[in-house]
Amino acid sequence: MTILMIGAGQAALTTAEKYRALGGDDEVILLGDELYLPYQRPPLSKAYLAGDMALERLYLRPPEWFEKNNISIRPGCLVETIDRAGKTVGLHDGEILGYDKLVLATGSRARPLPEKLTKSAEGIYTLRSLKDIDTMRDEFKPGRRLVVVGGGYIGLEAAAIARKLGLEATVVEAAPRILGRVASAETADFIRDMHLAHGAKIHEGTGLASFEISGHRVTAAILSDETRIEVDFVIAGIGILANTELAEAAGLDCDEGILVNEQCRTNDPDIYACGDCTRFEYEGERIRLESVGNAIDQGEVVAANLAGQETSYNPKPWFWSDQYDMTLQIAGLNMGYDNTIVRQGAREGTQSVWYYKSDTLLAVDSLGDPRTYMIAKRILDAGKNVPKAIASDPEANLKDWL
Repeated sequence: MTILMIGAGQAALTTAEKYRALGGDDEVILLGDELYLPYQRPPLSKAYLAGDMALERLYLRPPEWFEKNNISIRPGCLVETIDRAGKTVGLHDGEILGYDKLVLATGSRARPLPEKLTKSAEGIYTLRSLKDIDTMRDEFKPGRRLVVVGGGYIGLEAAAIARKLGLEATVVEAAPRILGRVASAETADFIRDMHLAHGAKIHEGTGLASFEISGHRVTAAILSDETRIEVDFVIAGIGILANTELAEAAGLDCDEGILVNEQCRTNDPDIYACGDCTRFEYEGERIRLESVGNAIDQGEVVAANLAGQETSYNPKPWFWSDQYDMTLQIAGLNMGYDNTIVRQGAREGTQSVWYYKSDTLLAVDSLGDPRTYMIAKRILDAGKNVPKAIASDPEANLKDWL
């Protein structure tokens, strides 16, 4: 049997590695459109951008690992078509490869700013891939002026690195506040105050109206309130788009992601999908989880099913974001919350935010408080609940609720 995997990121690598660990000995081929071995994405906007991590440390596995585990990997290999009837894929150079089972781990891409705004000007970047970082790295020099469009985690991480390296950084968020889609007002307030204390500027409830361009390069950003900000370069952090084009062209069910069931199967029983590109049922709603944790967990489920074990995906979401010297750690998914509790951390200047739907705990944001995160994650993973009176009391022993 031949197992083809389209994509060579965290999800595909996890699938291949777990399949071998489960005793699967069929041919496994990873087809990656980037020119690199599988690498970590989270450090791109953190340690790698700051120059604190070498390229070799980004790689998830060294080159010899693939040979040792009899896994073929083909970087720089662009798949253009999937023929489900013939069970083949067509590559950009005309080569045709057959498969018995196909795994789509096509990931996602950064959502670009509209062309009517950018006019293809130089100095405007997205932050998603290793190539993106290497392309913009020379921009990060002390004294230069950066505008970040979008007040989500990626944009805020970029702003934090810019300030750390001595640049001027301004975040522009069209929504009423930063982190509006993903975090509570309490978490946003904490992070906003931290950025302001480090000298960053934040414009909320203000959109980007236009750019001034001189000599094919961006020189200023004009906001919807007519504020003019002189810039040396711009980073767009306005979300990501699932890479579904191949799946859609092959007739697979897609809806803002490749639709999969609890076994991570598509509507074709011989095609699985995992990672950022997928959308699945969770608590009665279709969602996408854009995280390392989801890529790993779904990859392991796909591997188990490829190895003949009927395994279902039971999401246990977790996320993190490093900004300045503070790490935000998130356990659970705050979808549908209607009230929050703030718990002061053991150290000054730290806290956690507990999300509830009525009296049921859904998720916890830990802001510089890793011990609370670890306990909260165990509580949520175990399906336990914590009364709000306990969550709000920093003297209460959370371990009692395990």
